[in-house]
Amino acid sequence: MFLQVTVMQTIRFSFALVLLGALSVSPAASEDWPQWRGPTRDGVWHETGIISNFDSDEIPLKWRVPVGSGYSAPTVADGLVFLTDRISEPVQIERVLCFSEETGETVWEYTYECEYKIGYTAGPRAAVTVIDGKAYALGAMGHFHCFDAKTGKVLWQHDLNTEYDIQMPIWGIAGSPLVVEGIVVVQLGGKTATIAGFDIETGKERWTALRERACYASPLLIEQAGKQVVVVWTGDSVAGLAPLSGEVYWQHLWPPSRMPIGVATPVKSGNQLFLTSFYDGCMLIDLDPDKLAIRKRWQKTGEDEIHTEGIHSIISTPIILGSHVYGVDSYGELRCLDLKDGSRVWEDQTATPRARWSTIHFVKNGKNVWMFNERGELIISQLSPQGLTEISRAKLIDPTADQLRRRNGVCWSHPAYANKHVFARSDKYLVCASLAVKK
Repeated sequence: MFLQVTVMQTIRFSFALVLLGALSVSPAASEDWPQWRGPTRDGVWHETGIISNFDSDEIPLKWRVPVGSGYSAPTVADGLVFLTDRISEPVQIERVLCFSEETGETVWEYTYECEYKIGYTAGPRAAVTVIDGKAYALGAMGHFHCFDAKTGKVLWQHDLNTEYDIQMPIWGIAGSPLVVEGIVVVQLGGKTATIAGFDIETGKERWTALRERACYASPLLIEQAGKQVVVVWTGDSVAGLAPLSGEVYWQHLWPPSRMPIGVATPVKSGNQLFLTSFYDGCMLIDLDPDKLAIRKRWQKTGEDEIHTEGIHSIISTPIILGSHVYGVDSYGELRCLDLKDGSRVWEDQTATPRARWSTIHFVKNGKNVWMFNERGELIISQLSPQGLTEISRAKLIDPTADQLRRRNGVCWSHPAYANKHVFARSDKYLVCASLAVKK
């Protein structure tokens, strides 16, 4: 545990707001978005009764609230919306924020001093994970807090940078905490451990694993050979760990050609795992269904970041539909690859502008794929080996310049889809809009 120095804390309680948000959602039809990329981290949105096209070029907002800058995605649970941000003046601070899902009013906030010594200083990267009434927030410099989700009371905390002597990645700590079987797993990149598991009740370290450089990808829980496996993509390998002990079940070394840059979450489909990196291209791994073992099926690496054949994604996590994978290449090219051999089926440049690191976040809902591009637009689409079919497009939020000034700003944070609404953030605002079919 760490002694917090010069901490400014403000916790504001509003149980009426919490109750109002909780009662406004119909349990029979609702689905929260309590962690990175949804309930099971697979980018699938299961709700029905969702619109199939937009009425205008701009989506009307239910509410909008001011926030500070940051990359972290909003999460939604039990009538509350969670977000982290950064304020740089008069002192550098990170904040963990909790809002009413119904009204956007602040329920509680927690603030602590945090001096950034990393690149791209817009703000925290990791989404808050909210499971069983606890909220787990991981800051860009390694401040790790567990809160009572309703009240903001700190249950336990760590300064991971101090405790584990983190070999700080150039863009800071980014992977969202993963909770499984009473353990919360984080990628921290310490000199003595890359991955650590902490007891959710006490915050005490339960295990550590690997001694490698860190990267930015969030851990993923999968099932393989009848067992739960935590997949972690570090700066040097992809590995499958035992959730309760950190035992390494399997590992494939994938050292980067230039620098650890893996951001996209590994994507599982059937007994295969797909990974993509900006400089080193993409790789498909076969997961043995009968034992805890893997085999690399293929890898596609381009000549350089411009001359590529596969998917060299920087931020966005691809989506697998059937026997094909769809993702954004290094300069915003939306591509379809055949999973059989990684061959390119098609490329399209209409979903997001051509630019280095241009980004789309994909979420599947029924037959449609919702795409949120870096211009703040929501696109309802269908993806198939025949190509992209754009059904409808509208502006949700304006891009802001804290993250990338030289092209008039971007929207790089993944939205949340919960209870027939979308929640998205910029460096100035958190917004909420209804996506429900009008009755």
